Amino acid sequence: MPETKSPPSFIKKIDAVSEVIVRICILLAAVSLVAMTVFYVWLVYGRYVLNDTPTWVEQVSLLLVMVITFFGAAVGVHQHSHLSVVVFRNMVPRRVRNVLVVITDLLMIGFGGMMFWYGIELTKFKWNTLIPLIQWSEGLRSLPLTICGALLFLFSIGHLIRLLTGWDERQDNIDEG
Repeated sequence: MPETKSPPSFIKKIDAVSEVIVRICILLAAVSLVAMTVFYVWLVYGRYVLNDTPTWVEQVSLLLVMVITFFGAAVGVHQHSHLSVVVFRNMVPRRVRNVLVVITDLLMIGFGGMMFWYGIELTKFKWNTLIPLIQWSEGLRSLPLTICGALLFLFSIGHLIRLLTGWDERQDNIDEG
């Protein structure tokens, strides 16, 4: 039986921290989805049974959609399940494929970094404005985008480190062929 090596301790630490962050993101997205469903049930009940529409539901649901979307996207990038077009990458030889994967990781690092940086600016800009009907900070709308940018940056750096140290496990990107 061939001996399987274990990843270095720093990669294990990166993976452990990433998994905790991913679990938190999944939990927040799931709770947001359930809460939004309950709020819309309350909206329908209020509108058609009580004849008194709760106006706050729409605005709170828009905030929850931001959490679901951006935290879900960050998890998708980490778990390699986010929308990805690999047809071209899979048509080229392995060496070219490896270069394309490095380029993709670098682009994601740049994109996540810019998302984080400009998300902070947007959140600060909007923080003192209130959302109508609920009177919460408008900056809360862009906060999930900002957090997602930071997570994309960190997860993509983790992918690149794994790739450059030979511990990348992305099957659709680098296969045995």
